Amino acid sequence: MIRKIFGTDGIRGTANIEPMTAETALKVGMAAGLHAIRGNYRHRVVIGKDTRLSGYLIEPALTAGFVAVGMDPILVGPIPTPAVAMLTRSLRADLGVMISASHNPFQDNGIKLFGPDGYKLSESAELGIETRIEGKMTTELAKPEQLGKALRLEDAQGRYIEFVKQTFPRGLTLDGLKVVMDCANGAAYKVAPTVLMELGAEVIPLGVDPDGYNINSSCGSTSTELMQAQVAVHGADIGIALDGDADRVLISNEIGEMVDGDQIMGLIADYWSREGKLTGGVVATVMSNLGFERFIKGLNLALIRTDVGDRYVMEQMRTNNFNLGGEQSGHIVLSDYSTTGDGLIAVLQVLAVIQRVQRPVSEVCNVFEPVPQLIRNIKIEKSAKWETDRVKKAIAAGENKLKDIGRILVRISGTEPLVRIMAEGNDYAVISQIVDDITFEIEQNVRP
Repeated sequence: MIRKIFGTDGIRGTANIEPMTAETALKVGMAAGLHAIRGNYRHRVVIGKDTRLSGYLIEPALTAGFVAVGMDPILVGPIPTPAVAMLTRSLRADLGVMISASHNPFQDNGIKLFGPDGYKLSESAELGIETRIEGKMTTELAKPEQLGKALRLEDAQGRYIEFVKQTFPRGLTLDGLKVVMDCANGAAYKVAPTVLMELGAEVIPLGVDPDGYNINSSCGSTSTELMQAQVAVHGADIGIALDGDADRVLISNEIGEMVDGDQIMGLIADYWSREGKLTGGVVATVMSNLGFERFIKGLNLALIRTDVGDRYVMEQMRTNNFNLGGEQSGHIVLSDYSTTGDGLIAVLQVLAVIQRVQRPVSEVCNVFEPVPQLIRNIKIEKSAKWETDRVKKAIAAGENKLKDIGRILVRISGTEPLVRIMAEGNDYAVISQIVDDITFEIEQNVRP
């Protein structure tokens, strides 16, 4: 069966429009709660959120759903997605929920579900929850005396801050390092600057004044221009940009040049392999650059590629016992510390290398030469038929031009109404023409 509500990263959509309505959130709470209940003890669910205005709509609806089936919600307020995963395990909860649309604008919101082990629920589990939503759950509701009871965990942010700091090497500090920290007006607006300051860094904070509307707005990992400019203004050693729920991170070096997730993974893979900390190899998605692939193989390490989505990265890491994986977009999964992408933990590993070698970021984080790559997004209606014969012919023609020295990937986004076109090869002019040709054919048939 095909999932109708869940996408590649939970449920996502425009707030107050299906499926991101209070009614559906109520049903998700009920269905997910029934899925998680396994015995006669009091079951608990951790519920976190980012800073979107619609969190005030979704959070109480989910809470009511869990209470209705007899679960006790633990509300932790604005906190990063990986913190929800960590707290779910730490509190021995049966389920974790993050209300966030990650890097999307404030109008969107989403629901991500974690199991008691802190890992995102499997696709089969999500399908089971959808089946319950489509059925009648009224006969499974708790009796009046068995209703759940919600409580608020006041020190959730402090617990996460201490957890993250423990992943930084003992005996090492960030003393002498000046950092521009862009929190995207999102979930990490308090915890991220605090972590860096408590480890000794001088922090210039950006994106730390959320108002419900400005999450990811001209800030954060999807809009890094302000962060890059402030690195130059303040003469900072590094710029760091998180997204709205802080599960991804991108970096700017001291001269304002961006460092993507591939370079971050390459740096950690190289350093960890020499330190004897890397297990197996690296898991990356189909979007990672060919230059990254060649670099990893040059280290005599295995590279496994997956579909786009950190859930798929994590699944392959667990299957193959790898402890490093991630995405070019900045989702970095370090399974020695976390069960999902964690921007703060990932950047601390980078900062640890910088502090140990005492060299500028422009040298430390430039570990391989990327192959020219072009990515273009085309906005479409969700039901649009974009994969026509002419589109397929344009893709085939492009692949024929690249032969064995490049790649083309055309896919529908799992989180936004977009078709994403990616081409890479040794000649930028060639891949640019290929992307133009494919774009032309798609736009002939698809209009938003």
